[in-house]
Amino acid sequence: MIENFEKPIYVTRPLLPPLENFTNRIEDVWKSQWITNNGQQHQILEKKLQNYLKVNNLSLINNGTIALQIALKALDLKGEVITTPFTFAATPHAISWNGLKPVFCDIDSETLNIDANKIEDLITEETSAILAVHVFGTPCDVEKIEKIAEKHDLKVIYDGAHAFGTEIDGTSIGNYGDMTMYSFHATKLFNTIEGGALVCNNIKLKEKIERLKNFGIKSKEEVVEVGTNGKMNEFQAAMGLEVLKEVEKERKKRKIIKDVYYNELDYIDGITFIPENEKVKSSQQYLVIRINKENFGLSRDEVYEKLKEYNVFSRKYFYPLCSNYPCYSDLKSSKKRKLAVANRVVNEVLSLPFYGDLGKIEVKKISKIIRSL
Repeated sequence: MIENFEKPIYVTRPLLPPLENFTNRIEDVWKSQWITNNGQQHQILEKKLQNYLKVNNLSLINNGTIALQIALKALDLKGEVITTPFTFAATPHAISWNGLKPVFCDIDSETLNIDANKIEDLITEETSAILAVHVFGTPCDVEKIEKIAEKHDLKVIYDGAHAFGTEIDGTSIGNYGDMTMYSFHATKLFNTIEGGALVCNNIKLKEKIERLKNFGIKSKEEVVEVGTNGKMNEFQAAMGLEVLKEVEKERKKRKIIKDVYYNELDYIDGITFIPENEKVKSSQQYLVIRINKENFGLSRDEVYEKLKEYNVFSRKYFYPLCSNYPCYSDLKSSKKRKLAVANRVVNEVLSLPFYGDLGKIEVKKISKIIRSL
């Protein structure tokens, strides 16, 4: 008989730096009396992240959702934006908040990213951009998407919320497309409590992002466009500077944990992992399995509920599909027959507990529970 965990095991846990280090940095903020509006901590973090992520231009934003909204606004988009239904709500919501229409494209059955082979069929005279998501940190087919965008004169934005540090053949994921958004929410590998960033290769675009995140202000006496308040404050930046010191150690811990999960579950009939590409440096953001009810004997939902009985709280990322939300379900692109793969996958995917301090013993016990089912 397998005993329950005494304390709840959650799907993730925020990466926190030593409290003393964070406190010392906050004391610096206190002394400066500069707590927002591009303060010293903000400036240092922006430079360090730009170097860490190997990108040319980086703008810190107060959260990932606002960053996506600003990205869409900065590119002066009109009409329709092709995106994926298998993502967090923020992705299509950012499109809608900009007065644009999301058009959902089905996903690839292996990577779970937008299926680049199905994008062109959705392009109309109203299409202005593609907003693709690197789901669970797995890169999209960036080369094919780039070719489609060039052919049809479309902008490309990548939602890289899960892709902090992801690289393809040594090239940062942030160097593809017109812009990439990173999320620094507390649940992410790297966090600033709440926060995010936009990266781009065009310095003029960077300048526009800076204006848009600060009310459209160009100078002390010039407001040149309609902007918003997307500024990251000094307390968020201070947290980010200390968390960044811990990221590589955390990434290595997660790699060890991932290997244990693979050793414990990879041979189980009906359980599969998201395929990994040897050319890709993983973000180590999530540990995701797919459960085939016919082969495993229980559905994903049944496994999810059974784990809770043992005090293990996994997550059904991303359930339900965005295309099934009431605000999007009436769209032509939301019809289930057009999103056959996504509607199947959304009932199979389960994110298991995955963070550096979880420990091998806990992972083996979670795996044992799943095998026992």
